[in-house]
Amino acid sequence: MNLLLCIKRPFIWLSRFRYRCGYGVHSPFAFSLITDVIYEKMPYYAYDSLKKEQKKLVRERGYSKGSQKVNRFLFRLVNKVQPATIVEVGRPSVTSLYLQSAKPSAEYLFAPDLSELFLDTDVPVDFLYLNDYRNPELLEEVFGICAQRTTLKSVFVVHGICYSKEMKALWQRLQEDERVGITFDLYDLGLLFFDKTKIKQHYIVNF
Repeated sequence: MNLLLCIKRPFIWLSRFRYRCGYGVHSPFAFSLITDVIYEKMPYYAYDSLKKEQKKLVRERGYSKGSQKVNRFLFRLVNKVQPATIVEVGRPSVTSLYLQSAKPSAEYLFAPDLSELFLDTDVPVDFLYLNDYRNPELLEEVFGICAQRTTLKSVFVVHGICYSKEMKALWQRLQEDERVGITFDLYDLGLLFFDKTKIKQHYIVNF
């Protein structure tokens, strides 16, 4: 995240203050996700060991550290949805450590670009993390490929949905995709769910 976004952060939080803690949310699914995952404050057993491991990745491999708040949220989300497959596309970061640690038995694939996106035939994409907000074209291409492999339980997460005009436009297009159901705007992240048995609705959360 650039310096300007860091400076704007307090004002962003205040502008989204009314979208907090699930107030006014009537959907049991959405309310549970907001209260039990997004706002969960429980100190998970793995947080301390993950913090130590991420320091090694940053020091030895030059990985981006990213936001601890985002990394821990992704850990909780994967722990909640229990995907069999996790696909991450974008820039190498310690986020991969959190994704894999939340469900060690899941098949994990990291691809920096389309040339590395090798998906086995007929294997669904249960969890996709699009992690390169500087390259919205790549993210949209990957979404198009992976959206053909979703199930009712699939979850796609897009990092940096509000970080640029291009990412805001991309997020709008993804929300409007007919395959997408319920969505959540966390400012730093966008969540896309594909369970079309639930009424399509968009939620803003002050994350």
